[in-house]
Amino acid sequence: QLQLVESGGGLVQPGGSLRLSCAASGFTVDYLAIGWFRQAPGKEREWVSCISKSGGTTNYADSAKGRFTISRDNAKNTVYLQMNSLKPEDTAVYYCAADQNLQPRYCSDRAGYDYWGQGTQVTVSS
Repeated sequence: QLQLVESGGGLVQPGGSLRLSCAASGFTVDYLAIGWFRQAPGKEREWVSCISKSGGTTNYADSAKGRFTISRDNAKNTVYLQMNSLKPEDTAVYYCAADQNLQPRYCSDRAGYDYWGQGTQVTVSS
């Protein structure tokens, strides 16, 4: 059974950085499409970024382009989301999600993911 565990969230000042981790167990991340989503209070869960199986394709929401970077470390079976130049509007619970068969062109669709982590809180505030 595939399990995902996020970590790395916390409180950071505007302009600061955080690196979120999504550690997988029960399956090799290189064979998974992985997406990052976030949900702010009172708002729907929104897509942030994704990386395809074998890491050949990465995609970013407009809000993340130029500031966030998704990457994969197969040796650690972990996918990362490096977040720089954080803004208060980035405050949310961040979730990683995984699927074995999701094609890159559908990676922004949360309905396409079968497995989800429990989330990690990111708060950007001075």
